[in-house]
Amino acid sequence: MPPTLFQQALGAAFFRLPESLRRLHASRGQVRYAGRADIERGRSPLARLCAWVLRLPPSGQDVATVVEFQCEPARETWRREFGGARLVSTLSLRDGLLRERLGPVQLRFALHANDGAIWWTVAGARLLGVLPLPATLFDGVRCREYEDDERYRFEVEAALPLVGRVVRYAGWLSPA
Repeated sequence: MPPTLFQQALGAAFFRLPESLRRLHASRGQVRYAGRADIERGRSPLARLCAWVLRLPPSGQDVATVVEFQCEPARETWRREFGGARLVSTLSLRDGLLRERLGPVQLRFALHANDGAIWWTVAGARLLGVLPLPATLFDGVRCREYEDDERYRFEVEAALPLVGRVVRYAGWLSPA
């Protein structure tokens, strides 16, 4: 079987990750996970505009969360639902970087496995697929996946210069 995107991106480090991360990122075909998340959106007018353009979920505590992963060797589609609010992104791998298309923005992430976690760091971005954006604009975009209590957990934070926090969400998922 060909390696998954995350196996390709992380190489041998993938196999040293905790079980819940390996299970999720070794998935093939369609899989469904469910859990809960806390979501905090930014309050500034620019943060609200960015969140609207990207169709980010509204703020909420202990929100029912479902993620359907469609995993193919060269591409994954993540369909997230946070209490009824949907967020879809497509991931692919090129030149060792994980590319995530989210609305009109494509982010390029370097993935690192360290201390039992996967850390996502923005290495580049494009608007509408053609306009390059400086990676330094996205220094406030961070993602960490880790295991706690044998459960897959995630933390995502996106803050931009002059905009401030756009969104922060964190929670857990288990196979549904």
